[in-house]
Amino acid sequence: MPSKSRAKRRKLPWYLRPFKWLLWFAVLSVAWVLVYAVVPPPVTFTMLADRNGITKDWTGLANIDRNMVRAVIAAEDGKFCTHNGFDREAIEQAIERNAQGRRMRGGSTISQQTAKNVFLWQGSGWTRYVRKVPEVWFTFLIETIWGKRRIMEVYLNVAETGIGTYGVEAGAQRYFRKGAGKLSPAEAARIAAILPLPKKREAVSPSGFTRRYGNMITARIGQVRRDGLDACVYN
Repeated sequence: MPSKSRAKRRKLPWYLRPFKWLLWFAVLSVAWVLVYAVVPPPVTFTMLADRNGITKDWTGLANIDRNMVRAVIAAEDGKFCTHNGFDREAIEQAIERNAQGRRMRGGSTISQQTAKNVFLWQGSGWTRYVRKVPEVWFTFLIETIWGKRRIMEVYLNVAETGIGTYGVEAGAQRYFRKGAGKLSPAEAARIAAILPLPKKREAVSPSGFTRRYGNMITARIGQVRRDGLDACVYN
């Protein structure tokens, strides 16, 4: 009959424990991504940290005007349909620009932004670099499990579109008093133009850079349509 000491479950050596934790993280993260492949994310860490409250209204992609999809592709990620979640050229350009001491600028794709917004946290400084490793992992997972259409649908529903406002439906209602399914190209472009800094930019009667940027996005919407740069979202 085995002794009590032998019957007890043996503990892993300390040097193997990190691998166990990584395994658990991998399993739980895959499960998390699988759930959100069919269930709308109810809330994100960004929303929970927002002291202005949360205004959102989940809207399926079929009920979002195609101009809105084209606008965010034109503004955020022109290679959305051709990359695997990472735009290598944009990343290299961002590294080179930042190394030269010029204005900090990232090379994040819509897929990376979706992974960050849904599963991780915002922030700058050293926390930004800590976040990059899990961001790569979650980006790989959603590209593999969700596909482009679901990534776009989730992105358009969790992106911050104003103070305490999340998703393009809530943004469209706030700024234009209409649903996201009825946006004109100019209106969609204005929402896309404020996405990087939704608390500081104005979608209604914009001025200066935001107005010029919105006009540029409006023009690019036509290019996205002509070149089929949104085809992966609808095929």
